[in-house]
Amino acid sequence: MSDDLRGDMGSGGWSRRRLVGALASGAAAAALPACDDAPAPATPTSPAAPESSVSPSREARRPSGPRPLYVGTYTSVEGGGKGIGLATYDAETGRITGTGTLTGVGNPSYLAIHPDRRTLYAVNERDDGAVTAVRLSDRKVLGSRSTGGAGPCHLSVHPGGRWLLSADYGSGSVAVHPIDAAGALGERTDLVRHSRPAPGPGQEGPHAHQIFTSPDGGHVLAVDLGTDTVYTYRLDEKSGTLSEVAQAQTRPGAGPRHLTFHPGGRYAYLANEVDNTVAVCAYDPASGRVTVGEAQSTGTGSGTNYPAQILVTANGRYAFLANRGHNSLTRYAVEADGARLRLLDTVPVGGDFPRQIAFSPEGTLLFAANQKSGTVTVFRVDETSGALRRTGEPFPSPVAVCALPL
Repeated sequence: MSDDLRGDMGSGGWSRRRLVGALASGAAAAALPACDDAPAPATPTSPAAPESSVSPSREARRPSGPRPLYVGTYTSVEGGGKGIGLATYDAETGRITGTGTLTGVGNPSYLAIHPDRRTLYAVNERDDGAVTAVRLSDRKVLGSRSTGGAGPCHLSVHPGGRWLLSADYGSGSVAVHPIDAAGALGERTDLVRHSRPAPGPGQEGPHAHQIFTSPDGGHVLAVDLGTDTVYTYRLDEKSGTLSEVAQAQTRPGAGPRHLTFHPGGRYAYLANEVDNTVAVCAYDPASGRVTVGEAQSTGTGSGTNYPAQILVTANGRYAFLANRGHNSLTRYAVEADGARLRLLDTVPVGGDFPRQIAFSPEGTLLFAANQKSGTVTVFRVDETSGALRRTGEPFPSPVAVCALPL
């Protein structure tokens, strides 16, 4: 990555290269064994059956045996990884066991899974941005495609499984790639650069940080830290092109990074990286319009802190925010059917600089990828109270920036 790949933090002149280099110097250097000798973890070869209207208990739905865990990293920095980290975890205890490394994928800093769970996708976060597909049955790299932008840092698969969406931080652009029946990627069908509004305070340009599909499936939302804007698009599922339908601005200098929806689909929660706040957003499924509410506290005090990602439990009762700097997880109670967040407390994350957090499929475990300490920590989530309890020791993984449990 070059110095043109601007910052993971929107203010203070940080470049993404400077940040990654600084964090890697303190990362755990424990390398996983080569993947050639490690068997592929068991992965479903077909989509899970839809749940009935009366869901079984979490205990009944919890899988038995080790489950796959994939860890994203940076490969271009000192002390970084060699590719995508391969591991398994115990759904009961949360214990992680390393099984190898999938090489041949550069700077796989964010990962996503196809709805049929047969193919893994990774960004290649570099100046000449790309996205890569990996077949999980034999861990074969199916090839990479250019995003047309710089520094892709997020990607997601459209629910229909036919389109891959990616966000280029360095160039402030979003891209679309077709996915064929085998999970491989075709040539890019669209590239949209966020040219308006003008960059926010302290920003030299747009910085697309997230792109995903709304819960109703009708719109694609992109969060841009550089322009303080959430963009709403419609995706033409025949041509793979995006058409902008709305914009929602945060307060100037907020630096929005990550948006996640309440299960009800009418409200979402926005993590603002630069001004260390969160905001409740209203969403109109008919128009795709997002309305950003007032900024709220992260509960991290007056010290330096950069919120990274916010998650909501499947029952819609609690939300968790990852705090880089304060090195904690903030717990919120979700009230008024999703329209309000109430700050409850913060819990030490047990690592340094939690870049990304993810739930296990059953929602009983929360994984935190801690970039600076090069570790993944695991918490058990109490379904009733939302309380978090650390499970076991941190799992060492070089420059851990993304944990994807399946």
